[in-house]
Amino acid sequence: MSVKNENKPQINMRIPGMRGPRNYGTIEKPKEGRKTISRLLKYFSREMSLIISLIFVVIVVVLCSVLAPSLQSRAVDTIADGKYDEIGLILVMMLILYGIYSLSTLFQNLISAVLSQRIVKKMREDLFEKIVNLPIKYIDNHPHGDIMSRMTNDVENISNTVSQSLGSLVSGILTIAGTVLMMFYFCRQLALLSCTTVILTVFVTKNLSGIMRKFFTERQVLLGELNGIVEEKVTGYKTVVAYNRQEAVINEFEKSSDELTKTGIIAEIFGGSMGPVMNVINNIGFVIIAAFGGYFAINGIISIGVVSAFIVYAKQFGRPINEIAQVYGQIQTAIAGAERIFAIMDEEGENKEGSNNMEGAKGIITFKNVNFSYKEGKQVLFDFSLDVHAGHKVALVGATGSGKTTVVNLLMRFYDVDSGEILIDGVNVKDIAIDELRKNTAIVLQDTVLFSDTIRNNLKYSNPGANDDEIIEAARLSNCYNMIKHFPKKFDTMLTEAGQNLSQGQRQLLSIARAFLANPKILILDEATSSVDTRTEKHIQDAMVNLMKERTSLIIAHRLSTIQDADLIVVLDNGRIVETGNHNQLIEKQGKYYELYITQFQGNAI
Repeated sequence: MSVKNENKPQINMRIPGMRGPRNYGTIEKPKEGRKTISRLLKYFSREMSLIISLIFVVIVVVLCSVLAPSLQSRAVDTIADGKYDEIGLILVMMLILYGIYSLSTLFQNLISAVLSQRIVKKMREDLFEKIVNLPIKYIDNHPHGDIMSRMTNDVENISNTVSQSLGSLVSGILTIAGTVLMMFYFCRQLALLSCTTVILTVFVTKNLSGIMRKFFTERQVLLGELNGIVEEKVTGYKTVVAYNRQEAVINEFEKSSDELTKTGIIAEIFGGSMGPVMNVINNIGFVIIAAFGGYFAINGIISIGVVSAFIVYAKQFGRPINEIAQVYGQIQTAIAGAERIFAIMDEEGENKEGSNNMEGAKGIITFKNVNFSYKEGKQVLFDFSLDVHAGHKVALVGATGSGKTTVVNLLMRFYDVDSGEILIDGVNVKDIAIDELRKNTAIVLQDTVLFSDTIRNNLKYSNPGANDDEIIEAARLSNCYNMIKHFPKKFDTMLTEAGQNLSQGQRQLLSIARAFLANPKILILDEATSSVDTRTEKHIQDAMVNLMKERTSLIIAHRLSTIQDADLIVVLDNGRIVETGNHNQLIEKQGKYYELYITQFQGNAI
């Protein structure tokens, strides 16, 4: 099953005269907006002190921005009337008011930033905690890029919306309301005339934004394609050079680059036109105010100071309308992102409950009539039954897709059986706490997983409480101590890019040392020597022999030469056990195992 990544390109662009970046990318609409907003408000409710502070500061900002033009009007009228002794006080009041406005705006931005980071911090923590406790089934059935995108892009969208748009939205609404009231207070007729530009502003914003969104979205798609070409060709550079495809690759890149350039130019033209167009509309408003305001002033309806105040109010009135139109799209996109985040949070977590622990466990494993399907209608295991004695080494062999890895997935409870039972020392694994089960089971995979940390911490990943003596002993038993000794910082050597500074064989030896340190009752080995040279294979085989001593071991075998000494070899074919026995017994039978053996060692296609 695959899930499409619903994250669409987000384009942030700044328009002259607007505060902060505004979103002209694809506006994503949530499916259940009210429900999502209600859940988001729960995160906001934990920061009520910050929210109250933000609202208070926004009110102060709006009051200052609304009252300042009235003081300007009063100053102009005072000068016009020749009352110069009063102008000083008015100018001081204006200076104080603009000072308060500037400080309040600064505090608004600071509080918004703190509020957004606190909210997304809690949301990010909740989401990550949920992800690491999801069943393996969910992770296997969903694209990893989609899950990571929800953790990064969607959470970041919410952060940007809270820090940049929330304050702007509240401030814009209050500014519009306060400005309209003051305009009608000074002159109702001029206020009505000023509002005619609002219709033009809304019309232009809606239509021009739609055109811009189309081209900016197309530009992002083309940019993604260009980045994909570069990544693919750089990753496969040796192949490009080996087949002399440099010229073809250059032509492919230039074709994609040309398309991006053409679309980018058109997008920037429309993007750059928003500011000038809005300035034209604002200037039309100024002309209306100047013309009619002058007429009203001549006829004594209003004073010259009121005309000057109206020019400021008209500018103040148009800006929030444009901002709110853009903020709406960003808020919709953020809510859609929150909806995807909550979709993961609503997934059922892994059931880790169990009344039994594995203290004193011997490691006897029993599979009883196990049936399993990853997807309904496509059964993988059929009536699988197997007894694994304590301390025995059991190998699972078979062609790709025969069900070997599925057996391990079920034993570890990465998945639960459809029917049948899996028992450890007679106890159903469903009745064993998952933490206990996995603490007493160690896995050495073919694809080694190490982390970008020190060698010491990578080894201690299986046993955080291990001391230095235990770590050194595990390294000796796994044949990697001499290797570690030659590193500059020995056990404190940092592994870069999850161990990419080591060879495949070195990484495998470290993973075996990590399994040693876990001191498990049950050991699972996915053939680890298929991609290493013969000498390294011998070191790894010796380490694995040491690791399997006195432990119940299940081995997924690809190279049959590595499991000839197994106590029991189980041959799987299409989800069914077709043969069991040791190596000599199965060779004598000349059945499925014999065919696999001959194919590998004599090269005869049977």
